[in-house]
Amino acid sequence: MSKIAVYFPGVGYHCDKPLLYYSRDIACEAGYDKYVNVDYKYSCGKIRGDEAKIYETYRVLYDMAVDILKDIDWDEYDDILFVSKSIGTVIAVTYAGKMIKRGVRHILYTPLKYTFYAAGGCDLRSGEAISSSFSDPLDAVAFIGKNDPWSNVPEVVNMAGEAGVAIYTYEDANHSLETSDTLTNIGIIDDVMRKSRDYINNESGLI
Repeated sequence: MSKIAVYFPGVGYHCDKPLLYYSRDIACEAGYDKYVNVDYKYSCGKIRGDEAKIYETYRVLYDMAVDILKDIDWDEYDDILFVSKSIGTVIAVTYAGKMIKRGVRHILYTPLKYTFYAAGGCDLRSGEAISSSFSDPLDAVAFIGKNDPWSNVPEVVNMAGEAGVAIYTYEDANHSLETSDTLTNIGIIDDVMRKSRDYINNESGLI
């Protein structure tokens, strides 16, 4: 079986930071013999809380991702895994829906509300088309900190449930899934990676 894992970073959270670095190692151990880092770069300035800037950043980075991945023949792979962080989760879900249109599994680190707009085929700026339930569950697992300043965490948790996505929350953790205590952070990354590994190794994907 041929497997590929693709990594979509966030703004300021590159592929060599803990969540993406360790999940890449775990995927390699699970037989994903090819991996691709979507190394987009964009000087967007401060965007948190600014819906227009967030959308513009998403649009620019999505176009970069399409260009970076343009030479991949997805039909060559039996198993496709997308691992993403923050705004990268929106890009990964959108890309899978538009460009692949077959089974892609997702690990979503600190997803945004826009991630689930994308999963439901909704307008990312308004979310107007979002429904109370999703007809096709997104094959994914998600992780978010309860003190994530980028999200209304209860809202995102609820949206994940509507999308059929198991989501794990971490007390006092921020947008990097970190707290002010280093040993607590080590425990969080250990738990996140164990759950990520369980998801990766589960043939059905859903946990």
